[in-house]
Amino acid sequence: MAHDQRAENTEYINQRDFSWPFWFTLPIYPYSKRRTIRQEVIKDTVWTFDQLQGILYVVVPIRMTVVKLESGGLLIYAPVAPTPECIRLVNELVTEHGNVKYIVLPTISGLEHKVFVGPFARCFPNAQIFVAPNQWSFPLNLPLSWLGLPPKRTQILPEDSSKAPFADEFDYAMLGPIDLGPGSFAEVVFLHRRSHTLLVTDTVLSVPADPPAIVQLDPYPLLFHAKDRVSDIVTDNQANRRQGWQRISLFALYFQPSELNIINLGQLFRDALKASERSFKAYFGLFPFQWQPNWQRSFDALRGDGRLFVAPILQTLILNRAPKETLDWATKVASWDFQWIIPCHFDSPIKAEPQQFRQAFSFLEKQPAVSAGLPEADFQLLKKIDTGLNKSGIVPPAKEKV
Repeated sequence: MAHDQRAENTEYINQRDFSWPFWFTLPIYPYSKRRTIRQEVIKDTVWTFDQLQGILYVVVPIRMTVVKLESGGLLIYAPVAPTPECIRLVNELVTEHGNVKYIVLPTISGLEHKVFVGPFARCFPNAQIFVAPNQWSFPLNLPLSWLGLPPKRTQILPEDSSKAPFADEFDYAMLGPIDLGPGSFAEVVFLHRRSHTLLVTDTVLSVPADPPAIVQLDPYPLLFHAKDRVSDIVTDNQANRRQGWQRISLFALYFQPSELNIINLGQLFRDALKASERSFKAYFGLFPFQWQPNWQRSFDALRGDGRLFVAPILQTLILNRAPKETLDWATKVASWDFQWIIPCHFDSPIKAEPQQFRQAFSFLEKQPAVSAGLPEADFQLLKKIDTGLNKSGIVPPAKEKV
């Protein structure tokens, strides 16, 4: 397992290399400038490409995976923004290992993944595009061609993975579609048999204790969340970067964990008045929260020992709408022979065994053999959201555990 890091020469940075001109289609941080880090995960076989995404400086990695095919060429799983830098790094692999043959969109509901597929596909005009079945869009359910996917090259992934043109190297399993009222959720995980690597989108993840390399390229969001008060001046060091990252992780996964208080506007204004003029302009209106002294316990429970788990929002609002179908799918995936998992977010690659993947979904069981539960107190806001959506009839109610 190789971990050689690839990044640009920091002595000369051409900002145009990071340009993403269609940022307005999904206007989230870092907007029109997206940097890319390529990492060789398995020598001459598997590479990851990390970029950044977030809201109000709650930034996490978004990742695509490139796999070399034995027959020559490359398969792309979950494309990211095709910036000049990103495409240059892909083309370096093309020069050495062959053309991009297949581009896979493995989700139907993840706009942060779907928005890049069309522009990415146009950079590789000979590649075939495969998308998960039952695609939909909101507020209007538009044809895939209207979403920018080239119609002559775009196909639906066959339900039977043995019928895919890359079946001699990959297995895949589809979860869903799970009915969510206005839309639905589905994900397709891929097993690259030769490297014993499982590619997933959103269903499982692991949170590193330290900020990933892509997040550290611009430490501003890390230092912003390392603050306890708006007026704090935070030194840029690894300890503060780590603290900022761990709080970002709690924000991203729970929205409002139990150790986070939302403060009133009066207190926010008083804190802002104590800040310097520069800090006031930078932070006023963006720091209406306060961490309690025991916030670290929430992160430690989330992190565990680097375990796999299902994101709280999926546990509370999505997968509990189809517990049996989800467990059947997880059991099927756990029957495969894999040693590594590459998710599209947070940590990667993750050393994991199939039973650890299956265990991550034990929250859907009435009597799990081994608990993989997260602290109930941290789910309070998500459960309130769930209750509100149910009462309003927007989403169907959760089903009983299996």
